Amino acid sequence: MKKIYFIIIVLSIGFSCWAQNKAVNLEDIWKNYSFYPEYIWNLESMNNGAYYTQVDRGDNGSKLNKYSYRTGKRFKTIADSEKLGIAIGNYTFSENEQKVLFATDTERIYRYSSRSIFYVYDISSRKLTKLSDDKVMYATFSPDGSQVAFVKDNNLFLKDIASMQETQITTDGVNNQVINGASDWVYEEEFGLVRAFFWSPDGSKIAFYRFNENEVKKFSMDMFRGGLYPSKYEFKYPKAGENNSEISLHVYDVNQQSTKKIDVLLDYEYLPRMGWTKDVNSLYVFRMNRHQNHLDFLLVDANTAKSRVLFTETDKYYLDVHDNTTFLNDGKHFIWTSEKSGYNHLYKVSIEDGSMQQITSGNWEVTSYHGIHNESGKVYYTSTEDGAINRSVFSINIDGTDKQKLTNKIGTNSATFSKGMKYFINNYSTANTPPYFSLHNANGKQIRVLKDNKELSKKMSEYAFGDKEFFSFTTIENISLNGWMIKPADFDSTKQYPVFMFLYGGPGSQQVLNSWGWNNYFWYQHLTQQGYIVACIDNRGTGGRGAEFKKMTYKQLGNYETIDQIEANKYLGSLTYVDANRIGIQGWSYGGYLSSLAITKGADVFKMAIAVAPVTNWRYYDNIYTERYMRTPQENAEGYDDNSPIKHVDKLKGKYLLIHGSADDNVHVQNTYEMVSALVQSNKQFDLFIYPDKNHGIYGGNTRLHLYQMMTDYILENL
Repeated sequence: MKKIYFIIIVLSIGFSCWAQNKAVNLEDIWKNYSFYPEYIWNLESMNNGAYYTQVDRGDNGSKLNKYSYRTGKRFKTIADSEKLGIAIGNYTFSENEQKVLFATDTERIYRYSSRSIFYVYDISSRKLTKLSDDKVMYATFSPDGSQVAFVKDNNLFLKDIASMQETQITTDGVNNQVINGASDWVYEEEFGLVRAFFWSPDGSKIAFYRFNENEVKKFSMDMFRGGLYPSKYEFKYPKAGENNSEISLHVYDVNQQSTKKIDVLLDYEYLPRMGWTKDVNSLYVFRMNRHQNHLDFLLVDANTAKSRVLFTETDKYYLDVHDNTTFLNDGKHFIWTSEKSGYNHLYKVSIEDGSMQQITSGNWEVTSYHGIHNESGKVYYTSTEDGAINRSVFSINIDGTDKQKLTNKIGTNSATFSKGMKYFINNYSTANTPPYFSLHNANGKQIRVLKDNKELSKKMSEYAFGDKEFFSFTTIENISLNGWMIKPADFDSTKQYPVFMFLYGGPGSQQVLNSWGWNNYFWYQHLTQQGYIVACIDNRGTGGRGAEFKKMTYKQLGNYETIDQIEANKYLGSLTYVDANRIGIQGWSYGGYLSSLAITKGADVFKMAIAVAPVTNWRYYDNIYTERYMRTPQENAEGYDDNSPIKHVDKLKGKYLLIHGSADDNVHVQNTYEMVSALVQSNKQFDLFIYPDKNHGIYGGNTRLHLYQMMTDYILENL
């Protein structure tokens, strides 16, 4: 018996060692998505804050179900796709929750915009009505749910649900000329403004933007799609220093069926935000100059068309546009966020005179504002109070007293509050722990666990994974930078390993976060299993560390970031277990820009670089983003050109792979083609791959697997 027992133990130990040494392959990551965590999507709070809705998919279609926050039990099924005969996906309730708008057959346009076939569903009568035979954009209920406004063919329309009578509010919309009620490309991408019309609180008016694109130059892309001849896709894209759309504000009176233009722009360039206050006749508008360092907060009387500047914010660098404007029930104040103290914090603003009372303070950042409980005056937010790489959820009285921490685990906590701030669902993760969803009351007490991803954690334990470890180091300029690295599971400190560096590095971004890394985490683990150390360092210009650290790259994007990445290379190369002659770098978009600078300006220390969809000169990128950080090329020619990788191709020594999608509407393939031309003229050898008809995300079908297999092979062969 003893002998048999011993054998069993040996076999058990052997199996355990084998189970913990499984290798992860790219098909598991990018084809089968075997490591994708359980997640909570499209959960919407009901008005009373006690229930929520979500779409549940099954073999027989989808159902829109109503659940209890407290128990998680299904209360009722609101709509069943099988019974309705339509697909149930994206949906919106009317304010009284008696009707639902369903968006079906959705066609993606750009990053956020889309058009769909919409249906109106009356819950009590169970009547389903098609809104229009045409695909339309941004269908939105009136406050009483009796009408729907939408955009079609660049014009704004109104439809009465009972009679199905359609009213065309604007008539001058023309593709690539005039847009009513929707944003142009650059407002959508850089200001995050997509739907550009808003109902007044009483439903009597609709405020909307009109974009005149006539002075904006076109950009064109060839689309192949397997045809004999390519088709040409043209859209208005204002590059740095070029003309923007002329934007104007209008208010439509629903009862009088008349439209009034409200002159608020004056000599300013942008109107990045507008909406209604609690007053049914009062609008608020953000007005900004072209440099984006001067913002006027306007209050507008929709009846008289008169406006006043409530307050002005200025910055020696630039101002970020946000959606953290919440008008309080007292009708006298609203919540605002600002970096004017040097860190992003919450403020209470008087509607009467614009005076501000600071609510939060300290050498840390408010990263998310969640809302206010109007009765108690408690404000809820997420911040970096537990360190720049972590996120925790807090409440605080509106007068700045009685701050309470609502999450007790160090890592990344992301809260989604119910209406009325009664509950919040916390999404918690760390660098090595997949998402953990739990329900809490407004005081932070955990009520129940929604999804714990135990199965994924168990699966991960079967593989030879190394932990993502955090570190910091000090540069030659005495700048402290944060980083992470993943070592091979069988790491041996007496050996020397090649290092693969990943970066993004753009303004206000963060990659060094104690949070779940999704599929890239497993790609990095795959590389460690091939004998590499994977590392990432957040350079100057990134977020979470105050305004000065973030904004110091102003007017010279690429300069300090590249210096810091070269410094990071040298720091890693100084470690006894790193082969300093085998350090490579890879990035996408802004990261592709910096990896291109690293392999050129840092040619003496980087052996290899991969640049995916890179900007290669900021002259080729859109004006709102670029000029925010660089001003115009006419004002700052040296800032544009001195830090363009194109200007440094002569320095290239290592292996360099350029990858781009030919239909990238964001960072145009022009960037890569111009880089190619410069490399050729400098007689530099490099590698190039173009994905036909793919946009900035480079995905669809087998594309992601192909992309990551190519990058992996390139690393294995050249690093």
